[in-house]
Amino acid sequence: MHVLVVTAVPVERDAVTRAYGDEPAVHRIRGAEIHRTGPLDVLAGGAGPAAAAASTAFALAAHPYGLVVSAGIGGGFAPVAPVGSLAVSRRIGAADLGAETPDGFVPVTGLGFGRTWHTPPPALVRAAAEATGATPGDILTVSTATGTAETTAALLAAHPHAVAEAMEGFGVAEAAELAGVPVLEIRAVSNTVGPRDRDAWRIGDALTALTEAFGKLIPVLEGWTRHDRDDTAD
Repeated sequence: MHVLVVTAVPVERDAVTRAYGDEPAVHRIRGAEIHRTGPLDVLAGGAGPAAAAASTAFALAAHPYGLVVSAGIGGGFAPVAPVGSLAVSRRIGAADLGAETPDGFVPVTGLGFGRTWHTPPPALVRAAAEATGATPGDILTVSTATGTAETTAALLAAHPHAVAEAMEGFGVAEAAELAGVPVLEIRAVSNTVGPRDRDAWRIGDALTALTEAFGKLIPVLEGWTRHDRDDTAD
């Protein structure tokens, strides 16, 4: 059973496939390419939750998978996830899906519909964290990347267990949930969440960390898809 890994852009996809070492075989699905190497089918599904959800759904309809992983680089919340470190999702949340009101932000669930969180299998999260050294916690999905200290403080006040933010995880998780497939998110931290300082970003280092993480993660993922998931879920 293969694992579907969904990144936003091709450089992240290529960082993942380099972990296995072999030249990936390319399979085309509608609107995208899947790069297959070893147990991984890696898809650069596009930036943002909508593109990620759509491309993940197409891939899941085209092939059976035992697990979906949202992966790539992202922002880390200081000091728990510094630049160059890894974060793995205890929960995957839609941090800005909802409505502004005179009393503040209300999540979509507070409006009486939808959902804002997906929970990966706890045993898989623990195994991934142990194998890679990643910090487990909430990974937030945002449609607008955080760029101010005020927004950072508001996010941490609302989500005190947040370790990282990115733009695709919740979309990937929504598609996986509809297909009945477990989901995980892992991020290599390229920048600190807060005021945007491109000179301080370390994208190359984060991509290298992502490759190294998947080199350690592949045995975990292979073991997960070989066994009954109910035996390892909490």
